[in-house]
Amino acid sequence: MTITYPVDLLADFPGWSTKFEPLYRQEQSRTAGGVTYIKDLGSPLWSASYQTRSLKPNELDAWRARLEALEGGLQFFKGVPLSRARPIAYPAGKAVPSNPVLSAIGSNNKSVTISGLSSGYVFSVGDMVQIAGSGLYRVVEGAVANSGGVASLFEVRPHLWPGTVAGSAVTLIRPSCTMMIVPGSITSDAELATGRGSITFNAIEVR
Repeated sequence: MTITYPVDLLADFPGWSTKFEPLYRQEQSRTAGGVTYIKDLGSPLWSASYQTRSLKPNELDAWRARLEALEGGLQFFKGVPLSRARPIAYPAGKAVPSNPVLSAIGSNNKSVTISGLSSGYVFSVGDMVQIAGSGLYRVVEGAVANSGGVASLFEVRPHLWPGTVAGSAVTLIRPSCTMMIVPGSITSDAELATGRGSITFNAIEVR
């Protein structure tokens, strides 16, 4: 069977995302008077680090092979912030709306209104949302849906990417962005005595 990219590499990943944060593409300069200027060279990209638990020798080899299928940084996978695979207020067993929609975008291009929610649905600071055709965003301002299932204008980061449009589907469970492995970042050393080992690697968003 042919492997289809981006692969859902993390669907059964035996580990955790130890880092998932924006990589800011910024340039800094400082004047003789001590004033610092920052220039944005583009929207930030998500960067991540992943680490498995201790794996048995057979598991270790299987995961080495799955990572090798990504051919260094040539092929892509679905990057999920594993600590935020579900909203904070809705751990496993609690229902989460399956068809929310981005219904409006604020004039500052960093606030959103989301509809199609259940009455009283809570967006917690730290939640992650995926907007179809746009990207992955972290909630930085909490919000609660009204009786009509609409959570009005709350802020997310990074700023919405160009081309983001109202009416786009929103994913709340296992939100993701397309990522590539940072070449040379994979480590998979095994213990000499037992053959057990763990795997770590870094990844960065691709657009």
